[in-house]
Amino acid sequence: MATLHHYLLPLASLQTLSLWVTMVLLISHAHSLTCSSQTFANKLYSYCLDLPTLSGYLHWNYDAANSSLSIAFTAPPVKPDGWVSWAINPTGTGMAGAQALIAVKQANDSVSVQTYKISSYSSIIPSKLSFEVWNLSAHAEGAEITIFATVKVPEKAKTLNHLWQVGPGINKETGFILKHDMNPANLASVGTLNLVAGTNTNATTAAGAGPTGSVHSNGGVSLAGMIGNVKNLMGLCVVSIMILGNVLGF
Repeated sequence: MATLHHYLLPLASLQTLSLWVTMVLLISHAHSLTCSSQTFANKLYSYCLDLPTLSGYLHWNYDAANSSLSIAFTAPPVKPDGWVSWAINPTGTGMAGAQALIAVKQANDSVSVQTYKISSYSSIIPSKLSFEVWNLSAHAEGAEITIFATVKVPEKAKTLNHLWQVGPGINKETGFILKHDMNPANLASVGTLNLVAGTNTNATTAAGAGPTGSVHSNGGVSLAGMIGNVKNLMGLCVVSIMILGNVLGF
């Protein structure tokens, strides 16, 4: 006959269980953070995307009437004094030919942002872009830098080839930005942005995985994003049950 102590957890086991439950809740909360949780003072955006690489987020409004795109791009640089970039390539899908907005963290914690017309991989210097840019600014908050801008896009455009990137900072002798890493995540940070549907198709999904999930700033989540969240939650539940079983001894 089972005695009472068979059904009571030792204090140490209760503490272990409590710790794991707390960790699961924290991990679940981290997985739930998306671009829809981000807000900007006096700025509202119709669409936002959790970009598939480099922990980047893109918010935007598309005004077809005057062919303009207002964006807020957020990402953490690889170093505290590093840089982040968002770009449009009107002629191709890679870095060469990209029209970039690059924000750099300064020593006094301020952020400067400039336009770069990247004619080649060895030529990355400030220059005017091939299209109009206005309302250009940037700021840092925590470990992230956000670039704000409005750009002129081709009339009746529905899609754009865009790129995003992060780097280590600037060369203090030349003043030029230092090159980014050539890791898989850096090389995969290109895609096709659907201005109307609110989706992004990148190099990975183009191979057959389908478009990445998009999240609207009004709180709506696409089916792809919902499925991803459900899979994450199911995985966490399975891990929690296994841990609970080990603690309880069954």
